[in-house]
Amino acid sequence: MKHLLKLLDLSTEEIVDILDLADKLKYQKTHGIPHRILEGKSLGMVFAKSSTRTRISFEAGMFQLGGQALFLSASDMQINRGEPVEDTARVLSRYLDGIMIRTFAQAEVEALAEHGDIPIINGLTDFCHPCQVLADLMTIREHKGLLQGLKMCYIGDGNNMANSLIVGGLKMGMKVACASPKGYEPWREVLDFAAPNPDFLLTSEPLEAAAGADVLLTDVWASMGQEGERAERQAAFAGKYQINAELLAAANPDAMVQHCLPAHKGEEITAEVFESHAAEIFDEAENRLHAQKAVMVKLMS
Repeated sequence: MKHLLKLLDLSTEEIVDILDLADKLKYQKTHGIPHRILEGKSLGMVFAKSSTRTRISFEAGMFQLGGQALFLSASDMQINRGEPVEDTARVLSRYLDGIMIRTFAQAEVEALAEHGDIPIINGLTDFCHPCQVLADLMTIREHKGLLQGLKMCYIGDGNNMANSLIVGGLKMGMKVACASPKGYEPWREVLDFAAPNPDFLLTSEPLEAAAGADVLLTDVWASMGQEGERAERQAAFAGKYQINAELLAAANPDAMVQHCLPAHKGEEITAEVFESHAAEIFDEAENRLHAQKAVMVKLMS
C-alpha cells in the first residue's frame, strides 16, 4: 500500500492489517505505552473543506507517533491562485514525508499521488471518506467481535460515506444494504463494484434495508458544498430516511448505531436514538485517531 486514496484500491488483507494495527496502537495509547514510530517525520494537512475530527485526530495522532503535522489551508496556498496540482505535489514532496488532503474533487487527490513522491492520504472528498469508514469498521469489530457475516445498513444520501461504507463492508465480508431516495443513490463506480455481490442490496425502502441489520449508519442529508440544495433535499429525505425507533425495531435487537458526525438530530437521526447509542457513536469518533495513526504508520514508517 503506497497511498490511501479510496477503499476500492485496498485488498481485504490490507484493510485487516490496518484495523489490527489500529487496535494495537489504541491499546498502547490507552495504557500509556510510548509508540513514537514516526519520530522526525512531517505530515502536511491540506484543507479545502472545514474540519473538526479530521484535523484534530491527524494532528494529535502525528504528535503521539513522534512526528509533526502542518496545517495548510488551501485558501492560503498558491494552488488557490492557479498553481497546478502536479507542481504543488512535486514541491511538497521535497519538504514533507506525507500529505493528508481534505478536498472536493477525487481527481485532485489522485493527481497528488500521481505527481508526488510521498504517500497521499485522502481525508475526504466528495467521492469517498476512507479514513472515516476504517474507523467505523474498527468500531463495529470492537463491539461485535467480528465483521464477516454481519449486516450493515446505511440510510440516506448516496454520498461519500455511502460509497466508502459499501466498499469497505463488502470487502470485509459483510452484508450491506443501502436505502436512498430515487436520484440520490451511491455513485456509479461503487454500484458497478457492488452489484455482482449477492450480499449487496440497494433499495429506496429504509425498512427493507434495516431488516435484520446488526449496525445502522447514516449521514447528513446535505453535505458540505450542497448547501444550495438543502430545501430540495429536505423534501426528498424528510419523514422517511431517518434512523428512529421504528427503524431500530426492524433491525436486530442488539443493533449498533453509527454516525460520522456532525449529526443533525431530528433529521437523519432522532435525538432519542442518538443519545441512546451515544457511547458507540463517540467510540467511532475516537477511533478516527487510532485508525488514522495506523494508516500513517503503514505509509510513512
